[in-house]
Amino acid sequence: MIISIELQPQIGAKMVTTEIESGTTLESLLEKYQADLPYRVMAASVNNRIEELTYAINEPCTVKFLDMRTNAADRIYQRSLCLVYLKAIDDVLGKVDTDIFNSLNRGLYTEINAKVPVTDEEIKRIEGRMREIVNADFPIRRTILDRTGLLKCLEAELSEEKSDLLRYAPDIHYIAICELEGYRNYFYGQMVPSSGYLRLFELRRYRDGILLRYPHPSSPGALPPYVDDAKLFEAFEEGRRIGNLFHLGFAGDLNREIENGKEKEIIQISERLHAAKIHMIADMIADANKRIILIAGPSSSGKTTFSKRLIEELKGRGADPLYLGTDDYFVERVDSPKDEFGENNYEDIDAIDLELFNDNINDLLSGRETILPTYNFISGKKEYVRKAQVKEGDPIVIEGIHALNSLMSERISDDEKFKIYISPLTQINLDDHNRIPTTDVRLIRRIIRDNRTRGHSVDMTIKAWPKVRRGEDVNIFPYNGEADVVFNSALIYELSVLRLHCEHLLSEVRPEDAEYGDACRLLDFLRFFRPVEDESNVPAESILREFIGN
Repeated sequence: MIISIELQPQIGAKMVTTEIESGTTLESLLEKYQADLPYRVMAASVNNRIEELTYAINEPCTVKFLDMRTNAADRIYQRSLCLVYLKAIDDVLGKVDTDIFNSLNRGLYTEINAKVPVTDEEIKRIEGRMREIVNADFPIRRTILDRTGLLKCLEAELSEEKSDLLRYAPDIHYIAICELEGYRNYFYGQMVPSSGYLRLFELRRYRDGILLRYPHPSSPGALPPYVDDAKLFEAFEEGRRIGNLFHLGFAGDLNREIENGKEKEIIQISERLHAAKIHMIADMIADANKRIILIAGPSSSGKTTFSKRLIEELKGRGADPLYLGTDDYFVERVDSPKDEFGENNYEDIDAIDLELFNDNINDLLSGRETILPTYNFISGKKEYVRKAQVKEGDPIVIEGIHALNSLMSERISDDEKFKIYISPLTQINLDDHNRIPTTDVRLIRRIIRDNRTRGHSVDMTIKAWPKVRRGEDVNIFPYNGEADVVFNSALIYELSVLRLHCEHLLSEVRPEDAEYGDACRLLDFLRFFRPVEDESNVPAESILREFIGN
């Protein structure tokens, strides 16, 4: 049987063909090529569908090996490492409840709910046990169970959160139970074949919990430098407290309430919390007498809607704010910096006319009438057709990806600045061990908006996403610590609304499309959420409306 293999461009090869026997596993096939690849392969795309390395090839196909630079392999590494982590906790501490909450400090924030706080010595023992498990290269076995068998298994062995997840998600019919040396658990998605694939990790005490840290996709061969994302931690904690207060910590809780007809109440609660937070931020700005309001966040965070709602709050306090988007300050297209592929890089700070921006802002602060640019995306040039003037004391609200970067406003007095970081920091998880990545929520939001407002197909948006993410890693995430406040734009109920808008779009991606694997993954993920059939309760001013319309 002849198959095609797409190798990494780093080794100078595009496609190779080889003959194999039917039933050959991807892991066996990989043995011939791994030494020539730059990083350890975690999975493979087989005819555009993501498969574990234990997958047996039984027909001609195209195989693409995936290392941690890809979203799929990165998730598989994290998921498999969590299994090893929980197994090690079970071996060291016995049966204790452990929660895996959210991404933080280039790792995962977790808490062990033992009767007494876990000591530093116990953390070292858990990490030591993890390294023993990795060095032993134990196999990770997955068993597919139907709904009936799975519910029996969950009720007998696993957590209430996992049982509720399946009980109130009727569209989930089959799930795999993972087993590692006698320890069994459910994880959503694929795993590596054995523990020996997970060589790079560390445990680090953080606040009341433990950070499980691993390599970043930008550099899979090493652990990233440690940076304390303290403000993000507080935002996640605030979201978790709210979820606990309303008993909505997991997807099963949300599905149960929707099944019981309480979606209107949940929507109202979520929206009131957003409104209260925006009101509080406006109070902070007014109390500090700040005039330059800088708003930044990653793609699909809801920056535009948030900015408008903040402006309305400031108007309610007697101010007359001016809104500016930094996209109007792009340099002329012919002067735009290039990325590694020779394409215009609009996400680099060098794509911004910093001198003009700083001149305009200082003129406005001085009360002078100023001619502001509007960037024409068709011609690739700035046009000067609008005049603006700001009265003394009135604020200027500025939104853009570089807003928190000090280079953006280096000639503007820091005494005038108030910085806001916005991102949908997920408030619920699937269960106690399966988190919902913020990046998935943002991608789903963007798929819907791109299709509705730009006519983009799903595969176009998914294809562009890795480039967007690389730009965020360079231009946005390193500066979130500069913010005076973090606004969490996630809504507890949103995935139940987004499902109806995204499900049919994802279903249109064809098996022959390179983005088919990611589309299948997102489609499978959304089916954990019971849909909100009537979205009329979502208010017109909701951040969610920026994506779903109306």
